[in-house]
Amino acid sequence: MRLNNKTAVISGATGGIGEATSRLYASEGANVVMVGRSKEKLDELFSTFDDTSNISTFIADSQDENAIKECIDFANNEYGSVDIVFANAGTEGQVKPLTEFTVEEFNNVLSVNVVGVWLYMKYALPIMQKQKSGSFIAVSSAAGVVGFNGTCPYVASKHAVCGMIKTACIENGPFNVRANALNPGPVDNRMMRSLEEQLNPDDPDAVKDMINQQMVPMQKYATNEDIANLALFLGSDESANCSGAIYLSDGGFTAA
Repeated sequence: MRLNNKTAVISGATGGIGEATSRLYASEGANVVMVGRSKEKLDELFSTFDDTSNISTFIADSQDENAIKECIDFANNEYGSVDIVFANAGTEGQVKPLTEFTVEEFNNVLSVNVVGVWLYMKYALPIMQKQKSGSFIAVSSAAGVVGFNGTCPYVASKHAVCGMIKTACIENGPFNVRANALNPGPVDNRMMRSLEEQLNPDDPDAVKDMINQQMVPMQKYATNEDIANLALFLGSDESANCSGAIYLSDGGFTAA
């Protein structure tokens, strides 16, 4: 049980990566607080677990500071610690040339993907500092390392996440608290379906084929479980000396 007695807060828990990570963390002995915006989706996900003795749900939007504070406090009060935060909630936004975004559209992506992650840092890291232990994992993207046509706000937001992680590493290292970015490449889930459909509404499958054949050296999308496995390593004591780094799970996407 690689996460035995650890408490993990997982935002975006009802998405593909969030669900896979919640299941894996729970199976490895963690107390898991699954966070999402939709009570209906959280309840549905909760009902699929055979053993819910170490699982809780919490409703919080990534743009709601009070809800995030209450979520972190709930985890700490309910289980006695906050050992892992998997800041996974995010939005891909729209696909179009950077000159065509409105300020509102641009700011919405930054608010969810950047400010949302920072708010989890703001309220979880002081608890981890007091504990003298903890692992903060922020989900960035391969688009946090390279650019991608038509996704300027998303690319900007994911680069920003990597920058925040480096600062969090420096500020929290003396407290034995780690901060790392987990950067998936193309993953076979809802977000990629959205991007494929926006890039080519008439033939979204052609986008997937093009990405696999021309942009991913391993010629395949990752699974949600692939990303969860990396999240398990970063949350476990096996990564005790890892901090301030960008961990890619992208099939070579950023090397091509």
